[in-house]
Amino acid sequence: MRRTSLPSQLLARKSIDKLIRDSEEPEHALKKTLGPWSLTALGIGAVIGSGIFTVIGTAISGEKFDVPSIPNTPLVHYIITHTALAGRPGAGPAIALSLILVAIVCALTGLCYAELASMIPIAGSAYTYTYATMGELIAWIIGWDLILEYAGSNMTVSVGFAAHVVDLLDWFGLHPSAMWISPAYLPDGLQDLAGNWLYHPGWHFGFNIPAFLIVLILTVILVRGIRESASTNNMMVSIKLIAILIFVFAVISFIHPGNWHPFMPNGWSGVLTGGSIIFFTYIGFDSVSTAAEECRNPQRDLPIGIIATLVVCTVLYVAVAVCLTGLVPWQSMVDDGAPVVNALKKLSLLPGGHSLHWIRLVVLFGAIMGMLSSILVYQLGQSRVWFSMSRDGLLPKVFSDVHPVFRTPAFSTWVAGFVVAIPSGLFDIGTLADLSNIGTLFAFVLVSVGVIVLRYREPERRRGFRVPGGPIIPALSVIFCFLLMAGLPIITWYRFLIWLVIGLVIYFSYSRHRSEFAKPR
Repeated sequence: MRRTSLPSQLLARKSIDKLIRDSEEPEHALKKTLGPWSLTALGIGAVIGSGIFTVIGTAISGEKFDVPSIPNTPLVHYIITHTALAGRPGAGPAIALSLILVAIVCALTGLCYAELASMIPIAGSAYTYTYATMGELIAWIIGWDLILEYAGSNMTVSVGFAAHVVDLLDWFGLHPSAMWISPAYLPDGLQDLAGNWLYHPGWHFGFNIPAFLIVLILTVILVRGIRESASTNNMMVSIKLIAILIFVFAVISFIHPGNWHPFMPNGWSGVLTGGSIIFFTYIGFDSVSTAAEECRNPQRDLPIGIIATLVVCTVLYVAVAVCLTGLVPWQSMVDDGAPVVNALKKLSLLPGGHSLHWIRLVVLFGAIMGMLSSILVYQLGQSRVWFSMSRDGLLPKVFSDVHPVFRTPAFSTWVAGFVVAIPSGLFDIGTLADLSNIGTLFAFVLVSVGVIVLRYREPERRRGFRVPGGPIIPALSVIFCFLLMAGLPIITWYRFLIWLVIGLVIYFSYSRHRSEFAKPR
């Protein structure tokens, strides 16, 4: 292979033509069987997950601190007003508008993702696509960013899972010590149902053991090998949908319309910051886009599948949000990792609310099942990113070693497990969701920019799907993604930039010397 200089190496791309030739071989060709209904079902299964049961509380109520703090102020607020906030504003009942805003952003980005995915007829992630289209450096950045996205997502879900397990134990009358079932860092502190302080805001001696253990247990399962079957996935999706519908219809008679006033307690700033948090609930919608080469008619079916997925999920999410904010005051969900079931718990203790005691159990079961499947799938995805980058020489080869018995990437799976498990025991759900959201939004920005770049660089390249309207939709996608990123706290930007700097240091000090495009020493 011809070796390249450093500037050329940074832009070195894997051959799309070779990938296409390989994909056209009978043993690699993808069967074109998916229509709009199949795509919509695939998308709903990927999107309807644990986010609506966990981070919606933080999105509604925001975060509160004792004193104003620039690092904890949303970036957009500080840019406009040059003032610090004591936390960040929640959307309140207007979380329904936040959900619609995020759905629009996801629709724009999903169309961009579909075009990029359809250019390379192979199964793979954004890392694979960008390595073949935009070069090694951008591929490294997206790969490093995907590690943050997957890890942040699973940390968030793990903390939410732990909160629901604690609630399940409470349902059976078991009450473990708060020291071992809550994160060591609680920016808003922790109170009981009576409003008494268990822990004041900040760090305390403790560790979220349920969150830590579930990640390690699922890591063991992944090391031993597991196959995701369509029937199992469909069952999990059905359980999650049933739990949502039961919640919505069971609580209608308990709604107090007065809780919806004021509808926008923090104005559009709250709607935007709420959207920046609730974006987490839509992670996974781009799975529809990656199926471009398996569509019978991608130009027609992909937009239908993406839009239909987002419409169905948004309707369900808005229904949950409207009911939840109508049940309890929006301010009562601060730093709550299980706001839906905790709202049911509060109401079940009131006169006439005993029926909600059993509804709470059903919702708990549906939420826990959904979280288990989410953690499993994203932990699998994260380890495969480590594996792929190692196979390309960008990470040490040990990350692509395959277990001699189980034939799984055991080392990368274990590393991914501990990378997620330890922070899950230490940090609160809001902090972790922010890291996942900024990582995902940044990846979507690069995907959207990539569509524009490739329209000019390789206009003749075959595309199974082409975003309509020229560069308008990709440009809008970039703008709206940055807008949602601006709704995140400044400290989240600091952490994200530090993560990227660490990644670039690793790339220039290690990865570029061992890449397949590296210049021989």
